[in-house]
This record gives sequence, C-alpha cells and structure tokens, in this order.
Amino acid sequence: MFADAALAARIDRAEARMCAHIAGSIGAGRPEPAPLVLPISGGHAVYVAPLSPVNKVIGLGLDADLDLAALARIEREWRDRGEPLRIEMSVLADPSLGSALTDRGYRLHGFENVLGLPLDRTLPGPDISAVAVEIVTAGECPTWIDIAVDAFMNLDGTGSVPPDALPRERLRAVLEQMMGVPGFIRYLARMEGEAVGQAAMRIDGDLAQIAGAGTLPRARGRGVQKALLHRRLADARAAGCTLAVVTTAPGTRSQDNVMRRGFELLYARAILVKP
Repeated sequence: MFADAALAARIDRAEARMCAHIAGSIGAGRPEPAPLVLPISGGHAVYVAPLSPVNKVIGLGLDADLDLAALARIEREWRDRGEPLRIEMSVLADPSLGSALTDRGYRLHGFENVLGLPLDRTLPGPDISAVAVEIVTAGECPTWIDIAVDAFMNLDGTGSVPPDALPRERLRAVLEQMMGVPGFIRYLARMEGEAVGQAAMRIDGDLAQIAGAGTLPRARGRGVQKALLHRRLADARAAGCTLAVVTTAPGTRSQDNVMRRGFELLYARAILVKP
C-alpha cells in the first residue's frame, strides 16, 4: 500500500480530531489550566491535562506552510502550563518543517510507526476459539481499566516499567477520564470466563483507528491479541470502514503482531519536543 502526504494528512488529522474530542469531552468542570485546542497549519495542538499522553501537536505541514505566529502562541500556552510541547511530525511533511522546528529549539525524542490495512482484503482468521471477545458494558469499565494499567506497566511481562511511563495512579486517572469520551468502542477478551485482555477502537468516517490493547502477563502468548484485533477488524468492516490504522513504537512486539495480520508500514512520525 502506497502512502503519500494526502493519506498521511487523512490519518494524522483523524488522530488530531480524536485528541480534540477527548479535550472537549473531559474539559467541563476541570480546574485550571483548562484544556485547549488550537489549529495550526492543517493540524491541531491539543492540551488535555498535565502530563497527558494526549498533549500534542499533530497533522501539520502536510499541505500548508508552518504558521509561525500560531506556533508562537501555542508555545506560550504550553510554557504557561509548565508543559513540554510535543510535535508528532510525519516524515511525509515538507522537509522545511523539521528545519524550522529544530531552529526553534525542538529536539528529536523518538519515532513512531503508522501502519495500515485496507479492509477490502480477505485474510484468514486466526484460531481463537479459546478466546471470547465482548464489547465492554458500563459495569465492566473498572475491569477494562485494571487490565489496561497492569498490561502497560508490564510491557515485557517481567514487571519492568517503560522509561516514558506515567506513574500507575496517573495512568489510571487518564484512562478513567477517557472512559467518558464517546466514540470509542472498548473490548474485553476472556479465557475460561476470566477477563485477561482489553482493547479499543474509534471510527472516524471510513477510517478505523485501532487503539491501545493489552494482555495480562500470565495470559500472553495464547492468542488474546489476535482475537482482539480480529474482532475489531470485523466490526470496522461491518461499519463500512475502508482502512484500519494503528500506531506502534518501531521494532516492537506490537508492530510485529499487526504486521503478521497483514498491516503494512505506511510512514513514520518523528517526535520532536521543546522543553
């Protein structure tokens, strides 16, 4: 599958809308500093709460020049909040964007990969008969959060914490805030009746955004992630989506898992941060 700047704009701006939707949904009643959404060069800058993983600028520079006045305002707003400004820049953006950002003091923090799967393809389903996947009910939200926190805090199953991980209670608070955001479809995976995995998906037009998923360490290697992905892809097709996308860290097990299911690398994003 070939990815150009137009496709990157379609995907990155869907993520920008998702982040803006989160900010708008949880903003009511929050103490200062208030959530903020500002447009810039075709993308959006979104601030939700201190240290939120949703705080970012994304979707800019793909079909518009960098608006330096808008960027200066965003930098002031983030500085007033004591928050480092994170820009997720597609490698398909105009090369001048990277130069302009480094000239302003932004530093390369890392990369992430965006992978896609056209949903008109028919792929063989995995053998997942031992795993039952269900859409989360209101009463199951605490279970979904518990599994998400435990899975993220044990990415490799050894109990080691990712270097950029939020503290456990802060991560729980972020997930609890996001549980009230409409538009997400959340799933639980069960083995022998026990909930052992969780996942989410959001639909933006004909684009299915495959969101984070996790499995409890003791249940890994038994097809839970395959079952969760298979169910989300089936639901996305049924909803009329034409493309599923997922974002992973480069060279990770998550990337390997989705590529085994037919996803292809579309493009990367450089993560630039201004302290």
